[in-house]
Amino acid sequence: MLRLINPKQEFLRYRRRLEIAGIVAAVLFVALFSRFVWLQIAQFERYHALAENNRIALLPAPPSRGVIYDRHNIVLAHNFSASTLEITPSKAAKLDKTIDQLSEIVSISTGDRKRFKKMLAESKNFESIPIRNMLSEEEAARFAVNRYRFPGVEMKARQFRQYPLGDPFAHVVGYIGRIGDKDQERLQEDGRIANYKGTDHIGKLGLEARYEHWLHGRTGIEKVETDSGGRAVRTLSRTPPVAGYNLYLHLDAKLQQIAEKVFGDYRGALVALDPRNGGVLALVSKPGFDPNLFVDGIDVPTWRELNDSLDRPLINRALRGVYPPGSTIKPFMGLAGLELGIRKAGDSIVDQGYFSLPGSSHRYRDWKKDGHGNVDLKRSIVISCDTYYYGLAHQMGIERMAEFMSHFGFGRKSDIDLDGELSGLMPTPEWKKRRFKQSWWPGETVVAGIGQGYVLATPMQLAVATMALANDGVVYKPQLLRAWRDPSTDKMSYAAPRITERIKLNPEHLRLIKEAMTDVMLPGGTASIAGAGTPYAFAGKTGTAQVIGIKQGARYIESQVQMRHRDHALFISFAPADDPKIVIAVMVENGGHGGSIAAPIARKVTDYWLLGKLPAIYEPVEPGPAEIDAGDAETDLAPSEISLSSNPGAATAPLQEREQ
Repeated sequence: MLRLINPKQEFLRYRRRLEIAGIVAAVLFVALFSRFVWLQIAQFERYHALAENNRIALLPAPPSRGVIYDRHNIVLAHNFSASTLEITPSKAAKLDKTIDQLSEIVSISTGDRKRFKKMLAESKNFESIPIRNMLSEEEAARFAVNRYRFPGVEMKARQFRQYPLGDPFAHVVGYIGRIGDKDQERLQEDGRIANYKGTDHIGKLGLEARYEHWLHGRTGIEKVETDSGGRAVRTLSRTPPVAGYNLYLHLDAKLQQIAEKVFGDYRGALVALDPRNGGVLALVSKPGFDPNLFVDGIDVPTWRELNDSLDRPLINRALRGVYPPGSTIKPFMGLAGLELGIRKAGDSIVDQGYFSLPGSSHRYRDWKKDGHGNVDLKRSIVISCDTYYYGLAHQMGIERMAEFMSHFGFGRKSDIDLDGELSGLMPTPEWKKRRFKQSWWPGETVVAGIGQGYVLATPMQLAVATMALANDGVVYKPQLLRAWRDPSTDKMSYAAPRITERIKLNPEHLRLIKEAMTDVMLPGGTASIAGAGTPYAFAGKTGTAQVIGIKQGARYIESQVQMRHRDHALFISFAPADDPKIVIAVMVENGGHGGSIAAPIARKVTDYWLLGKLPAIYEPVEPGPAEIDAGDAETDLAPSEISLSSNPGAATAPLQEREQ
């Protein structure tokens, strides 16, 4: 049976389908149009920036690091250009295979590979990454011949740091090294990380670290158009980098080299200051190390050799070496006695060779077994009488002693423009209570009076304290930086001297102390050998500080003591005494005698500075008859509770002065 079709009904059905399809199409169109409006109008800025970022790469242009000069424009740190082999990951094929093939032409170490992979993880594909620095001429020639085999590998010229004068300046100038994780964290915290894009190195020690923000300069930017594969097509614009400031120091390179040379094989430190402005003329820490070893990453065996060495060449002894000042403290103690009204210039004692506390039978012995007889203040400094200062310290008390000494810089940092300085120690009963949970004993005050026991000072502190004497109480902040030049403007700026202390002192008291220190260098004084024949007035004070203690009744025989357990030799001085132009503090580890070892070092340095006299190679002078307090190697000693090692930073129980 045939089914009849209703045309009208079919038409309505067809029309309904068209209407539904039209509505769906309209909805889809509206949705598509809305999305188009959203992307093209509402989100235009965002997606335009993203598109531009995909098209344009910002490449950093590292600045040239500032040069460091001494006071006579002798270069202490500068840059040089050398060839590097660099790989652009986006242009190279298989990186590992490429590096393996390169290693057949130039030497590529395991360290080079590790460094490359680390930098690869932190960079973009279109940035070139060094795989090998400082190619030799032979290696550069070999690569040039085979360059066609290595797409994406280029030989470029980069700047590297060099320290032409090496070891003697390592602790002053410092060095740069590769930027590590801690460096990146610090730069991020300081908001300076963007300025180090494209830079691999940063100051790690010395002036390189202290003035990093000046030496580094400002990184430039190069806008490069790239294709979809990240390959550079063309340079759009370039903002040139700005070189870092050039630094000019108070330091005298020749004086520094002479000071280092006359130390011979001894370990120790020397600080020379200009008392007229606080300029650091020399700052020696012996032994040193070659800062060039660190520029491109030091190898593990060399690092272990430096770090594990018993000589500790990585420690800046001038700022971080803390030692008992020994008898070099006596001029300050004598001045304190006068200023505090405890002693008068004409007052004298009878030195029988020892001092005992009231009610005690224990004897604190003088370096001279039979004593010095009648001793007044001036003579106590000239012959370095221990007994005089035992009694003076007991009368003064440790609190007044610490208060007076603090004005001269004992127990506090000098604030020199180098990092890492230690503050030494001028002890008080409160300090001992905090440190050892013990009470202060009167005997500890007695030995503190001769610069032993808990009293510790750095060579820099001794130099600053001596500057205060030379300047009649005026203390300048020690400064290495004298001036700096902005290479973008060629403008030279100067660092103004800064007075940190004006100690009010009686001129007559100062005159007496200075006269005594001048007589130390004359016949009968403890540094007469070093002072002989000077055409200028030379003021100084010797000191000898114990490293280990000897039991009561025992005798110290230097030849029977291991070298590293022998006494430290110290000396402080200023010259000319009537118009000081140089202040020096010398500390010789295990040198033995201040008058015969440390003082001649200062004499050579002073002769050069004042007279232009170049010294011959230093030969230690053996103690002679004129240097009586440095003569006998066998002397009675007071008891000691703890031995003082030569470790910088050690705080120990009381030790006594042995000889000067």
